[in-house]
This record gives sequence, C-alpha cells and structure tokens, in this order.
Amino acid sequence: MIIDLLSQEHRTIERLLAVLEHELDIFDRSGRPDYEVIRSIIAYFEIYTELYHHPQEDRVFAKLKIRDPAAAAKIGDLTHEHQEGAKRLHRVAQAVDAVLSDRDFLQHERRHIMMEDRDFFPAAQRALQPQDWIEIASALSPHKDPLFSDATESRFDVLRAHILQLELEAEAERR
Repeated sequence: MIIDLLSQEHRTIERLLAVLEHELDIFDRSGRPDYEVIRSIIAYFEIYTELYHHPQEDRVFAKLKIRDPAAAAKIGDLTHEHQEGAKRLHRVAQAVDAVLSDRDFLQHERRHIMMEDRDFFPAAQRALQPQDWIEIASALSPHKDPLFSDATESRFDVLRAHILQLELEAEAERR
C-alpha cells in the first residue's frame, strides 16, 4: 500500500537525518565531518524526497481534501510545508557548498603561500639589488601585524587569545 511505502521512506529519512545530525555535531565540535556523506544526504533529499516522495504525499493529500476536508484542514497546507522544506534544504545545500568552497580557499591559500616561499622569495632574494630593497622598505606600512604585535588592537584580543590557546592544545597533543 502507498502509505506503507511512504512510512517506510519516512524511516529512511529519519535515519538520514540522524546521520546528518551526527556529522553536524562533529562540525560543531570543530571536527572534520564527512562532507561526502553530507552531500549524499542532501542529494537524496533534493532528488528522491523532492521529486518522488513529496509529490506522492501531495497526491494523497489532494485526495484527502476531496474525501475528508475536515481532516485535511487539521493537517494544514502540506504542499506549502513541502515547498518550505525544499527552500530550507536549498539553504542547507548552499551552506555546505559555502563551507566546502571555504576549504577550497584554504587549500588555494596554502598552495599560494608554498609557491611564494619556494619560488618567489628565493628568486627575489637572488635578483633584487640593495637599492631595490631600500625602495621597497621605504614604502612599507608602519603598521604591525595586529595579532602578534605588542600594540594589538583590542578587537583582535579574543582572536589572538584563541590562536594562542589552539597552539597550546596542539603542542599538548604532540607530547
């Protein structure tokens, strides 16, 4: 029966929500969740739930409105709830994509820094003349790194303290 199938799908959805919640808990604890699992769950909701499961429920609901309008009225606007759920899912998918693109940013920046350290800086040290270094130094900003200078701006105090705490924790883990 169709209701049995829909109920069975609800059990599957509940299991997927539990897995998704577990992965998000890992993220909340500053761990590294399995983004492939998260993306697969989102894809399941985008494809199966939105294209097959909810439309089937909407068809059943349309018949219920005809056969028992009072029962349908108690349920409310099921189709609208499905539409809102799709919007929330889209926001979740965008958030996951944003996190993953942030990871792309991190990887790119690390590669960029590695290239500068390995190629750019040594080439500059070999090729530039003393006068070049004097000209460059005269154009340097008088500002110090706000995170690690004695004149730390107050808005960076919390960030600086957090970074130092992370360094202490990492050092303790290495021992």
